[in-house]
Amino acid sequence: MPQMISALTLDIAQDGWNSSRGFIKREISMPTLDEKNHPEDALSVIVRVRYAGMCGSDRGIWNRVAFTDLFHSALAKEGKTLRILGHEFVGEVVETGSLVPHLYYEIKKGAMVSGDSHVTCGKCYQCRLGEAEVCQDQAIFGISIDGIFAEYVKIPAKNLWAIDLNRVRGEIAALYDPFGNAIHTLSRVDVRGARVAIFGCGQIGLFSVLLARKFGAAKVIGIDVNEHNLELAKQLGAHETIHIEPKEKKDPAAHDEAVVAKIMELTYGKGVDVSLEMAGFNSSVNNCLEAARPGGHVVFFGIKDGDFVIPHFSRLIVKGLTIHSIIGRQIFKSWQIAQRILSDRTNGIQDAMWQVIMNEGKGTVIPFSEYSIALLEERMAEYPKLIFDMQS
Repeated sequence: MPQMISALTLDIAQDGWNSSRGFIKREISMPTLDEKNHPEDALSVIVRVRYAGMCGSDRGIWNRVAFTDLFHSALAKEGKTLRILGHEFVGEVVETGSLVPHLYYEIKKGAMVSGDSHVTCGKCYQCRLGEAEVCQDQAIFGISIDGIFAEYVKIPAKNLWAIDLNRVRGEIAALYDPFGNAIHTLSRVDVRGARVAIFGCGQIGLFSVLLARKFGAAKVIGIDVNEHNLELAKQLGAHETIHIEPKEKKDPAAHDEAVVAKIMELTYGKGVDVSLEMAGFNSSVNNCLEAARPGGHVVFFGIKDGDFVIPHFSRLIVKGLTIHSIIGRQIFKSWQIAQRILSDRTNGIQDAMWQVIMNEGKGTVIPFSEYSIALLEERMAEYPKLIFDMQS
């Protein structure tokens, strides 16, 4: 009998997609390295997961509003119906494939590691140019291949990044992947001296508030429907916050005139230099576009399923906006920047992430043994970022 471990999963045959919410904890077989039958295992490792983060995309899958087509098509291609979820982690390497010690720096038995959630091919045009974040044949942990919400996982060694827990605490090390999203976003456009609006102050929006302020933005404006998240944004350095009042609209895609008017007031009628969309809703995209000044930069990161409507499309051209779409991280450039930022305790970023966003672990770090759908629903409503303690 194979050794069994616990994992958070979604089985589209048993649980359904349109008829369910949340993830189910199930017993699955312990992953193994079997180089005789799977030669690629020579380049893989087994990791004992210590902490695992709940990402915004995980919330999208929890509510069945994100990655529907990719999730289903990937399972169909594999001839499976069950997916192990999750992609943010830190853990200990407990076993390595035979080639790993010869090819991957610092990835060895006993090493603490985090890792990028995008498994890239290394062969396509983009990968060969050093643009692996837009690899044309990539897979994503917990979405298009099995993820890391499990006590033990098998991961390609090339995706791992060695972690020094003397420099970055374990819970924060589990957040390298989403923090890297914010690093990638705030590295794409120069925000020094700029007025910046951040639409959506969830976990990556909050990281972006923190970084925009530290990177020298002259004015940072946080916008969200959640007043608690806006309070966190203020604590992280937002100069101004705007609360979007939830209301029924005739056109759900339309921008919020009151929000845009407030941004114009705060920018003396000009609009913001850099407008970041971190929520993924159609109305938020249009808020983001309307708030940008002529000649400004618009950065799209948030993602939701379905078609979007952009009214008065010609205004994007007439305003001369530069639009950037951000996916993942620049592998491993974003990781190196993140490590240096988090390792420098004098800048206060690691402490702000732990104390403000993570509330020092109170309510935000959840023992995996206590997992239930009801508990996660309660905590997700209260906190923007959650972490599972996988070994308790």
